[in-house]
Amino acid sequence: MSVINISSSEQFSSLLSSSRFVVADFYADWCGPCKAIAPVYEKLASQLSRPNHITFTKVNGDQQTELAQAYSVRAYPTFVVFENGRSIKTVAGADPQKLTDVIRKLASEATKSDGGSGEASGATWLGAEVAARYTDVTDEVDTKGLDLLNRDNQFGEPRVLFDNSKPSTLAGKGKGKSEGSSSGADWVESDTDEQLMLYIPFQSRLKVHSLQVTSLPPVAGESDEDDDELPMRPRTLKLYTNTSHVLGFEQAEDTNPEQTIEIKPEQWDAKTGTATVDLRFVKFQNVTSLVIFFVDGDGESEKLRVDRIRIIGDAGEKRAMGKLEKIGDEPGE
Repeated sequence: MSVINISSSEQFSSLLSSSRFVVADFYADWCGPCKAIAPVYEKLASQLSRPNHITFTKVNGDQQTELAQAYSVRAYPTFVVFENGRSIKTVAGADPQKLTDVIRKLASEATKSDGGSGEASGATWLGAEVAARYTDVTDEVDTKGLDLLNRDNQFGEPRVLFDNSKPSTLAGKGKGKSEGSSSGADWVESDTDEQLMLYIPFQSRLKVHSLQVTSLPPVAGESDEDDDELPMRPRTLKLYTNTSHVLGFEQAEDTNPEQTIEIKPEQWDAKTGTATVDLRFVKFQNVTSLVIFFVDGDGESEKLRVDRIRIIGDAGEKRAMGKLEKIGDEPGE
């Protein structure tokens, strides 16, 4: 079937994670224009659908009210185009020519960026499903302003954590070259002990719903290194918001975090090495920067490894990058 009828927010979220492009037709059974344009939409879907690459869906707005509200659907029909889980184009109304132009342009761009390997060359890799109503907003990270304390220079620079590509360890490339790393490693490791302090400035004010943390350390017995020297996965994280610079380790210990998180062993996905970290959403509503303090790991080693970080939430208005503001002093923020 070329068009998938959406029956739940979870189903829609899964499609946003598994397909690079998703087109959603928000409609209502009582809507005359929706019925009039339906054959045009279905024809486009039959011609242009590509499994896990371009997916066409229909969403009954009267039944899936949460989805309609989440994507600001105020009239029917409304067509929303998503790329890598994020809405990039909206077509309101039953305009066959406009809808055809938008979707054919999308299909053309998708074909140009397809490297022929079954996975779009420009697609953003995700280690886990994105929560319903939210999107991957990692592209809002200002990579030029990143700072990472206690990083081992033999491995990747901070920007590799936000690389769009699948981690080289999962791709079977070993130490795959990365644009963000002169060493060739597309992950980071701690240096003198297991702690890391990562400062992440954003280009927009974000509502951060959750984090995806990917860590792919070597398995004991499968590496040339002694087992007690192998890096660990993170266990305890402390999060701080809206600072103008990275925190020192002593400063962080003396500062109350917005949230302290312990990642349990069962949270790590066996296939992708990714743990989804849910945040207290009310505390992360107006975020211009985030500090992640990796306090310790899940073993006795003095090394910690992180391969990727994804930011899940909503992006707000762009902000000037010249000066960071301190936000969150109001009671309840």
